[in-house]
Amino acid sequence: MKLCRYGPRGAEKPGILDQQGRIRDLSGTIDDLTPATVTPQQLDRLRAIDVEGLPVVEGQPRHGVPVAGIGKFIAIGLNYADHAREAGLEPPPEPIFFTKAISCLSGPNDPVMIPRGSEKTDWEVELGVVIGRTCRYVEQASALSHVAGYVLANDLSERAFQKELGSQWDKGKGCDTFGPVGPWLVTPDEIGDPQALDMFLDVNGRRMQTGNTATMIFPVAECIAYVSRFITLHPGDLLITGTPPGVGEGQKPDKIFLRPGDTMHLGIAGLGEQRQEVVAFDLDRLNDGARA
Repeated sequence: MKLCRYGPRGAEKPGILDQQGRIRDLSGTIDDLTPATVTPQQLDRLRAIDVEGLPVVEGQPRHGVPVAGIGKFIAIGLNYADHAREAGLEPPPEPIFFTKAISCLSGPNDPVMIPRGSEKTDWEVELGVVIGRTCRYVEQASALSHVAGYVLANDLSERAFQKELGSQWDKGKGCDTFGPVGPWLVTPDEIGDPQALDMFLDVNGRRMQTGNTATMIFPVAECIAYVSRFITLHPGDLLITGTPPGVGEGQKPDKIFLRPGDTMHLGIAGLGEQRQEVVAFDLDRLNDGARA
C-alpha cells in the first residue's frame, strides 16, 4: 500500500493510492493516519478495503507528512562510507545517531526556509523508516518485522550550526522546515529489499547526489536494532538512515550551500519524489504555519 495525507497544513485527510496512482479518500474509514493506524493489525484492516470503491481525490492536492503525530524523529549519521570520506571522516565503527526536532517536519513539497543567520544550509536525501511495532532490544534478524513502511526524507542541515557551535549536531538538524517527509508511506511488501533502492537529489536541475541503499555501512535492520538498545521506538516513530555522497559541504573545489530561490528535486525508487523551493527566513510566515 501507498498511504498519504493530503490537503492544507493542519487539515490533512488520509488517503491511499489506487492502481492508477490516484489518491482515494480514506477519511470515511479512518480519521487520520496516526501511530495508532500504522500497527500491523490496523494496516491489515486497511489492506482489506476495496480501494476502487473509495472516492477519488480530484486535482493535485498538497501532500502532508504521511503520518500525523510522529513521536520521535531519529537520524543515523555518516552511514555511507563515501559520504563519511567526503566529510573528511573515517566510517564510524558503530552507528551514530541523533534526534531531529518534531517541529522541523513538513510536507514533501513545502518550501524550505533558510534559518536566521544561516550561511551553510545543506541537503541530504535519505531513506526513512516508520515504526509499526514497539522496538525495545530488538534483534537484527527480526528488526524489519517492526517496520510499518518506508518514506522519502530530506535531512536538511545547517552545517555551521551543526559543527561550529559546539558538539551538538541537533542544533543544525532541527530548524523549522528541515524535515520534509513523503509523499507516501509505502508498506514493506511493495518495497522488497530496503538495501536495493536507487536514490537521487538535484539542486537547480543539477544532479548532486546519486546513490543506492546497498552501500549503507549499517543496513536498515542493524540501525533499528542498534537504536532500540538505547531508545525505545514506538509505532509512528521515524528513523532516517543516512545519505550518500554529494552533499553541498562535500563539493570540490568549492562547497555549495542553499540560497533563497534554489530548488531541490529528490527521490527514492518506489517511494516517490519531492520538490522544494528554498525561501528566505520569514518569522511571520513561520508563525502563520504554526497556527495552521
